[in-house]
Amino acid sequence: MSLSKNYSVTGAWLESHAPGDRKFAKIGDLHLESGEVLPDITIAYQTWGTLNEARDNAILVNHAMTGWSDVPGWWPSIVGPGLALDSDKFFIICPNVIGGCQGSTGPSSLAPDGKRWGSRFPTVTIRDMVAAEFALTNLLNIKSYVLAVGPSLGGMRSLEWAITHPDRVKAICTIGSSAVATGDQIGAASIQIRAIKVDPHFNNGDYYEQEQGPLEGMGIARRIAHLTYRTESEMDVRFGRELQGDETGRYAVESYLDHQAGKLAKRFDANTYIVLTEAMNSHDVGRGRGGVAAALAGITIPVLVVGLDTDRLFPLRLQEEIVELTPTAKPLEIISSPFGHDGFLIEVETMGEMLRRALWTSYNMGIDSTGQ
Repeated sequence: MSLSKNYSVTGAWLESHAPGDRKFAKIGDLHLESGEVLPDITIAYQTWGTLNEARDNAILVNHAMTGWSDVPGWWPSIVGPGLALDSDKFFIICPNVIGGCQGSTGPSSLAPDGKRWGSRFPTVTIRDMVAAEFALTNLLNIKSYVLAVGPSLGGMRSLEWAITHPDRVKAICTIGSSAVATGDQIGAASIQIRAIKVDPHFNNGDYYEQEQGPLEGMGIARRIAHLTYRTESEMDVRFGRELQGDETGRYAVESYLDHQAGKLAKRFDANTYIVLTEAMNSHDVGRGRGGVAAALAGITIPVLVVGLDTDRLFPLRLQEEIVELTPTAKPLEIISSPFGHDGFLIEVETMGEMLRRALWTSYNMGIDSTGQ
């Protein structure tokens, strides 16, 4: 089956749903943390602005789990001329992670034998994702990044950049993220993975040639996840016990969660959902480095940590830990938002101020503290 055909297998999205100006880079084989080798990797990415002659005005944006390379598509009013990540001054790049489903090598990609990877796709970690981004950086001959910034999964990768490649990034900003995955996060994530795997159409991850993939399972996973992204108070104030008022007899909150699940099914692959969720579960900057405290203590570049006061997936104590243990961390920046973890997507004006501050406090690159 062609990926351009509109059919109901998760991961077989229409090309019209994908960003129109993606670029694709071949970075060769990638030696994974597990010891396996992922061959002939493709990385999809998008850029804004112009790389200067010194090749050192780049900003790396690391997207969240269900994000993709089109930053303005999921993070409005952040990238562009005169915005926080100013494309008139900087060269902004956002790659789609390995294991992804928006053009980078992932479970729905063709393996060397011409068949889709499916259940054979290897386990990848946050460090593997950063290794792929590092290879792309070298391929594009980017000397250094002014800033590596990302929310959630992207914040994990930004933190890994500070630890692994401090000579190639001048500062990082990690948003609504942590230094290590918690038991609560792993527990919630494991239920989501189970929901996908018990779908009768999952077929152990080899569903790409079927007429239907595990849409219901991924929909349930997304519904569970979305509740962790938002807050109890928002759900109650916004929906309460109101009925949707249609023939289904659903509560309004059920209809809302159904809508969120349906949106994701149009652009995401269930296997990718599992791969990236498991990567987040494995996140631990202290693995093999003497523990979290030792790993963070070794960071030598400026670190701006942003938390959201109502985030129940990544509560503030996790960002406070990063600040406390990182000698180069700035004081914790807290965004007050009723929207929980998703506040980084919604509170774009405040988020823009944080990013301008990250650029100014770390480098004082000709802009004052107001970002002018």
